Amino acid sequence: MPTDAQLLVSLRASRGDDVYHEDPSTAALEERIAKMTGKEAALFGASGTMTNQLAIRTHMKQPPHSVITDHRAHVHMLEAGGIAMFSQATTHGITPANGIHLTAEDVEPALQLGTNIHIAPTKLVCLENTLSGIIFPQEEVVRIGELVHKHDIQLHLDGARMWNVAAAEIERRGLNPTLEEDRTAVLSELLAPFDSASLCLSKGIGAPIGSAIVGTKEFIERARWFRKMFGGGIRQSGGIAASADYALTHHFPRLAGTHALARRLAAGLEAAGCRIVAPVDTSMVFFDPSPLGLSIGEICDALAALPNPINLNANRVVLHHQTSPEAVDDFIAEIERLAAAVPAEKRAAGAAANVKLGY
Repeated sequence: MPTDAQLLVSLRASRGDDVYHEDPSTAALEERIAKMTGKEAALFGASGTMTNQLAIRTHMKQPPHSVITDHRAHVHMLEAGGIAMFSQATTHGITPANGIHLTAEDVEPALQLGTNIHIAPTKLVCLENTLSGIIFPQEEVVRIGELVHKHDIQLHLDGARMWNVAAAEIERRGLNPTLEEDRTAVLSELLAPFDSASLCLSKGIGAPIGSAIVGTKEFIERARWFRKMFGGGIRQSGGIAASADYALTHHFPRLAGTHALARRLAAGLEAAGCRIVAPVDTSMVFFDPSPLGLSIGEICDALAALPNPINLNANRVVLHHQTSPEAVDDFIAEIERLAAAVPAEKRAAGAAANVKLGY
């Protein structure tokens, strides 16, 4: 939820027309994000889906062309077929051999090179960080970047949760998340292998709306053209840009705390008898309650009925900067209460099923 402080900042923001580059608050946010990420320029957009699709369209010059992604990637599975619609490109979703993240060894044989007229050549590889809350190892990002650039293929990042990656890295290095220079040092290093990146401002850091693309000045100017074409120009965007800027300053430092809460939740669920089915690197927990003889539906209904309801609709739990420790305690306590009421034979059947939920 937007905080009162964010809304008050919005009231004091400039009210110029950003389509004509006349809004200082939006321009200041774009300049800040570009500098923080080590890129030449940035462009503010309405959503992560919009900024991903704008970036992909900007990279793709002329069909036939194709894009490689992880088979679970948001740009591939959850953006309403935008790559096919806007970029007229084929998407190849590949499965990582290690079951967690792509490697250069996964990507290389999937590259469509040469002049075989039956195959749309690869022009772009899209990575996602985090994917299901799992941090993509930076050394592997670098290896993939070196591989694709060797073939004159571009590399784009869906960084909807990149703020969480940066927060985790800042904590690992013992740096200060409230210092702009520390954020800049980490983010610019993490994004160095990418030709472009989409950074969602609403997920993770809690802006009411918005996302940004970063890249070269030439790339961003072309993306701005497509933003206008797609109907994505926002006239008086200063208020929402200022609110996002506030979140970068005041909410980003709280992300490491959400990671700690996620680890606490995972430990509590595991102690209660659930299986944790994905690494808990940041603020997401994926769990399987079948060993307790419980279904996700039963758990969702019970959590929704609590005096302080918890909204859950799948086996993915996402914690954010406004999630309280009490909510985590309530979640664990409710699982324990439900499990205690399950007949022994039902629990035994659930444990025997050993269902691993996908992530």
